[in-house]
Amino acid sequence: MGDSASTPSLLPQPGKQNVLITSALPYANNVPHLGNIIGSVLSADVFARFCRARGFSTLYICGTDEYGTATETQALAEGVDPATLCNKYNAIHRDIYAWFKIDFDMFGRTPTPQHTEIVQDMFTRLWENGFIEQRETEQAYCPTHSSFLADRFVEGECSLCHAAGARGDQCDACGNLLDPLEPVEDTRAEPGEEKKATGWLINPRCKLDGTTPERRKTKHLYLRLDALQPEIKTWLDNASNSKEWSSNAIAITQSWITDGLKPRSITRDLKWGVPVPTNLPGLSEEDYAKKVFYVWFDACIGYPSITKCYTDRDDSSGKNWEKWWKNPDDVSLYQFMGKDNVPFHSIIFPGSQLGTREKWTQVTKLSTTEYLNYEGGKFSKSKQVGVFGNSAKDTGVGVDVWRYYLLSRRPETSDSEFSWREFVDANNNDLLKNLGNLCNRVVKFCHAKLNAVVPDYRAYKDPDNSFKQYKEEVDGLLQTYIANLTATKLRAGLSTVLSISAVGNKLLQDNKLSNQLLTEDPDRCGAVVGLALNLLHLIAGVLFPFMPGTSEAILGQIGVQGSGSERFSIPDTWTADVIPPGQAIGEPKLLFSAIPVEKADEWREQFGGEELRKQKAIELEKAAAKKAQKEKEKEKKRLKKLAQKAPSEQLQNLSINDAAASQQSQNPSESPAA
Repeated sequence: MGDSASTPSLLPQPGKQNVLITSALPYANNVPHLGNIIGSVLSADVFARFCRARGFSTLYICGTDEYGTATETQALAEGVDPATLCNKYNAIHRDIYAWFKIDFDMFGRTPTPQHTEIVQDMFTRLWENGFIEQRETEQAYCPTHSSFLADRFVEGECSLCHAAGARGDQCDACGNLLDPLEPVEDTRAEPGEEKKATGWLINPRCKLDGTTPERRKTKHLYLRLDALQPEIKTWLDNASNSKEWSSNAIAITQSWITDGLKPRSITRDLKWGVPVPTNLPGLSEEDYAKKVFYVWFDACIGYPSITKCYTDRDDSSGKNWEKWWKNPDDVSLYQFMGKDNVPFHSIIFPGSQLGTREKWTQVTKLSTTEYLNYEGGKFSKSKQVGVFGNSAKDTGVGVDVWRYYLLSRRPETSDSEFSWREFVDANNNDLLKNLGNLCNRVVKFCHAKLNAVVPDYRAYKDPDNSFKQYKEEVDGLLQTYIANLTATKLRAGLSTVLSISAVGNKLLQDNKLSNQLLTEDPDRCGAVVGLALNLLHLIAGVLFPFMPGTSEAILGQIGVQGSGSERFSIPDTWTADVIPPGQAIGEPKLLFSAIPVEKADEWREQFGGEELRKQKAIELEKAAAKKAQKEKEKEKKRLKKLAQKAPSEQLQNLSINDAAASQQSQNPSESPAA
């Protein structure tokens, strides 16, 4: 994954375009599913490959986020210590990303001395600058093992749905947020604060030993986002380029700012995490000796700490990492993630950077996604619904087809759906009939009819300028492609690659590439083949960010020697003369193989068919119940209106009758029957 100690560290070059790329650090307590992969690491990989192919100095950083309550609870469930658990899942993540050909410059992890150093240094600066406050709160305390308990370490009965085994932060049965103890005050969240609970645990108990916890006072540290709000807003308005972020990133960030930022807790009562430094004036060692930083304060700091592990290796005093992270004049930072991670990257981490009063490299572009759903349902590891990173290869389908399908369905502006039928169709039509057909037809013809040598395509004078029109069309598409990728519009960029390939197929079709053309007009035939081979070279370059293995195969077939990603470049304009006449080409081979359509049903059953049907049935029942409840409420309102209307009508009728009777008494000669 590019983190070999023998490889010289890449550093930014002054005066040149330097791009720093991160993808959200995945938790080291589970196996990523396809939605996790497309939401962060795969999208960032495409952009990193694009930047390298454009000649930019590019560093792509990621790693496992290993601290926090979720890790401790999963370790407890698996009967191991947190470090052992994280070693296991870090290896799983590495294997998955290697199979998906994710080309990190460094894939690290957070439990390192470098991470502790940078987290504590940032905190110290925030403390000294007045952006940290202490608050006394009441919290569950276990008298048996003499420790305050994080919410997830308290279990009991949900006060709302009465499910047993609910956690102190949330009930999985009803989905509501909970408090571990029954609140003594109103727990509604103020705008900008962490969501507060709507229920609590009945008969709470310690997850570790079953003891009933006590309510005790303790202190925690809060990041004063309220005090930092004016600076965060100024940065967002003037310096962050935020208007070019993904639309959901803009909306989520703006909602936090509009609601008003509030102090946010950054400590927890855990053993597994970065310890709070206790050598600072005004910070009591007694109060914080057993507390660590909350994972969402320290997780984003994992980006610079993992960078230090890459640039400075084991040199604890090294400062090369700062050339990337404290160099806003020369470095542009692009960050990729799912939408649930937005506030931590657009508010909390930038706010922490601003509060240190140091000159940090801050995010240039947040590229965020919505959710990828699975066959009308949701991915579920526990119920074996959906394809997870370590099971995609079990289908026998090549990784580039997987990369293509996921990127073509990247949920950039709304949720998207994984469908097995669409997966098969994408391979058989988008890839096989378009790109695969172009490559195979050109290379096979050149190999069989032209002695496997690139013809002298320059001999043809193009009297009707038809070849010039093909070149201009392709060059226009190349400009569109570059603009899309620069703006991280990856789906549009991939679609443009297929449009370029379609121009190649049109070239062959319009000119009727065949033995007859070779016999009757050999110069024109050579021009068609030469232009098509050069087009394949361009396609290999623009396809490389998305499907690196396929691009490698194309270069091999058109006779480009060597290996490695440095052979791939994306030019400013297409000159159509990179592959010279006389160059020997390689053997023609199929880039893609047809997938039988019946495999879609087979794979759907293999990857959670029965459970998916149950999931859909439950959702349909919920939807029907919700609809019935709405109808019931509607009927109730209708009857209420009728009930309110009835006395009014009776009173009105009574008034009319009284008036008639009065009139009759005044005119006795008149009879109602008259």
